[in-house]
Amino acid sequence: MLEGIVRESIDPKATKALRKDGYLIANIYAKGMKNINAAFKVNEFIRTVKNKSELKFPVSVGGKKYEVVVVEYQKHPVTGELKHVDLKVALDKEESKYMIPVKPVGTPKGLKNKGVYLQYKKRLSVKCKGKDLPAFFEIDIKDLDIDDTILVRDIKAPKGVKIIDADRVAVAGVVKAR
Repeated sequence: MLEGIVRESIDPKATKALRKDGYLIANIYAKGMKNINAAFKVNEFIRTVKNKSELKFPVSVGGKKYEVVVVEYQKHPVTGELKHVDLKVALDKEESKYMIPVKPVGTPKGLKNKGVYLQYKKRLSVKCKGKDLPAFFEIDIKDLDIDDTILVRDIKAPKGVKIIDADRVAVAGVVKAR
């Protein structure tokens, strides 16, 4: 479990001192809950996020445990160093919006016919409760030939999960190479 600290002060001087000590600044929030200003060791946070098997993962801040999802992160524009992260608490009984990754499986047959595979959407917007949160949407792309497309309506959502994106939006496809 990822251990973090509660930030007492959110002024720029204190934030800079925490970053200098190797901490990542984070905001943890949820519906009906007061925002928590926290900080995590950068390397521990990156290791935890890379090794997680589900979309949500556990963190401990100020003696309390939360199941959180990464909503957004900010990097330094030049160095690419992680500076800030927003974490949303996945509440089991509250319905909320999440961005779920799309995972393609297979090799499209259109690549043999001089086609190019394009993934138009890497994430899909969904509305669900925290207990129903899927880790990813798996799409089978091996039958895609040139000018074939997988739309949002072609993706089956698990029970309790509603895809918010318009059903006519393309997720992945194969186009003819120029």
